[in-house]
Amino acid sequence: MKALRVFLVLFIVVLVQLIPVYICFASPSWDFYPEGDDFFDDWQVSRTRINGEDGYLQLMITEIPEGFSVELGDPLITFESLGEWADTAYSLGQQFAERYPDPHQRAEEIFYFVRDRVQYRLDIDQFGLDEFAQNADELANTIQKEGLAYGDCEDMGILLAVMYQGAGYRSAVTWCPGHAAAIVHVPGYEKANVEFTLNGEPGWVWVEATGSTNRFGWFPVGQLEEPILAHEISAEPISLWEQPSEEPPPEPAVIGSSPNPIIMILPFFVVVGLMMGILLFRRRR
Repeated sequence: MKALRVFLVLFIVVLVQLIPVYICFASPSWDFYPEGDDFFDDWQVSRTRINGEDGYLQLMITEIPEGFSVELGDPLITFESLGEWADTAYSLGQQFAERYPDPHQRAEEIFYFVRDRVQYRLDIDQFGLDEFAQNADELANTIQKEGLAYGDCEDMGILLAVMYQGAGYRSAVTWCPGHAAAIVHVPGYEKANVEFTLNGEPGWVWVEATGSTNRFGWFPVGQLEEPILAHEISAEPISLWEQPSEEPPPEPAVIGSSPNPIIMILPFFVVVGLMMGILLFRRRR
């Protein structure tokens, strides 16, 4: 009986030491897979590249006789959370529409919701990659479950753009070298320090939630020197070249975590330990 007690104590100690590691390195996500230098989601959208036809914001750089033409194409990543694929982020926007009938107050409340519940964190610190964009529902689901999410400028801009769609606004994703944000169409809003015009239409307000003290409509005049590109998004998704597959993509990978052999060793320890415990218990009886 003494041997059984010693074994059980040792088994519990080992199990307690291993469980936290097992939780941290849970099963790899089937949503992302590597291809070359990029990570793609199951929409075939690169989460680690902003440019190109499959880049998450579809930034197009074209060589012309005078140099290069830069254009922001369809922000592909936003369509993963709109239209028939609308989910948590869009629903949150709808809830704000029900709660705040005044359009100016509603626009402010959505902004402060994102500002206060998404803490700025670099991709290299969160995912171990220089660049990795999260879609709106990934951030929104984390907020719903944990009360706080982490992301950088494009993550917050994408979430804001989708939530504003759900709340009944027109919104656009913006980009300039090294920075991304969003703008929302709020005609008549007088608290913004700058009013933007998109495609000849005034009434667009800058929304950037990366600073914990940022205000709705505040634009960092003098800090963003490069021309700002913008692309309005729609609640109706574009026709992507390939809809998400229900089958796991090839070469699954954990974003931001290196594989850990303990995830395979732990089940082995559990099974062997239980078997040995049962055998010792029967012998003692």
